[in-house]
Amino acid sequence: MKINLDDNGLHLRFAPLTLSRPVGNLRMGIYTNDERWERLLPDCEVGFITEPFLQYQFPKLDTEIRVNAQVIPNEEVAASLFALEEGCSLYMNGLFIAENGTGKTKIEYLGNPPIVIENRWDLFQQNEAAIQLDFRLITEGRASQELSKTNTLIGPSELLFMEEGALVEGSILNTTHGPIYIGEHAEVMEGSMIRGSFVLCEDAVVKMGAKIYGATTIGPHCRVGGEVSNVILMAYSNKGHDGFLGNSVIGEWCNLGADTNSSNLKNNYSSVSSYNYESKSMESCDTQFMGLCMGDHSKSAINTMFNTATVIGFAVNVFADSFPPKHLPSFTWLNGKDQEVFRLEKSIQAAKAMMERRHIEWSQADQKIFEHLHHIRP
Repeated sequence: MKINLDDNGLHLRFAPLTLSRPVGNLRMGIYTNDERWERLLPDCEVGFITEPFLQYQFPKLDTEIRVNAQVIPNEEVAASLFALEEGCSLYMNGLFIAENGTGKTKIEYLGNPPIVIENRWDLFQQNEAAIQLDFRLITEGRASQELSKTNTLIGPSELLFMEEGALVEGSILNTTHGPIYIGEHAEVMEGSMIRGSFVLCEDAVVKMGAKIYGATTIGPHCRVGGEVSNVILMAYSNKGHDGFLGNSVIGEWCNLGADTNSSNLKNNYSSVSSYNYESKSMESCDTQFMGLCMGDHSKSAINTMFNTATVIGFAVNVFADSFPPKHLPSFTWLNGKDQEVFRLEKSIQAAKAMMERRHIEWSQADQKIFEHLHHIRP
């Protein structure tokens, strides 16, 4: 089966995370949404309907089946799509879910409601539900690797699952409030304290003495230390040292320097305002807790302080001895209060160096994304 995940006109709604990926490739829970569909549907191949400059990296497939990338599918949604006949479309209370061909015949979905993301902060706000969904999906009918006796487990043992090759020693794990999933060859170093819901994807590492609160997802090949609460790191990103990060989403290939801290609550406890890429302005959000949202390939120096609901674009470098602005456009080089444009060739050089450390080759698609985003600097 072949499907295309459609951005549904919301490419900028989830920026800066979607400046370099489609909506359907965002990670929450254990999976990115394309990975989730591939697991739910037999022999499924997933493509994307997204911005033209992203299609080099995320191509569209030759298929008549179009799916709303906002929808985080459960098994009932997947079964309904699998049974969707040509010429039919699937809706839930007016929300488009999927169509096969023309979609002229509308069918109302009446099953268990899926998770639907409307804004970028939904990623961390609904991560609890996504972790629980994915945990059932990935562990059903399978046996976990045994937990070493050097650890302390608080809560139900059936809510802890460790894949083959996972290493956890000398740590405290608490499944009372949600499941804990440790992926293949992931490592939790000694002295760590982890409270579910929590996901550590393949080849990721929790550094010694880390304090982690749910609902948190550490994506593949990430490194995390210090104190984190309700955070998503997409993949290949590092927060390896002390410092607090809460209610935040960090893209791929990011690095937070030692003692980087992000506020996630205003001093007056009011709702936050955050940068909106659609309106190109600061807008009030109907939420109280919001930390840092950082686009791919961005970095912060040691002792960086981010204000509540700060939004950092793509390939930004922050070196500041006070709070930087609450929004920094892509390719900003911030040194103290001085802002310059991070030159394209220098930004590519830095990205290649980081990727080479993880044995990932620079591609022509990467080149096109960097060139396009540097030209428009969103």
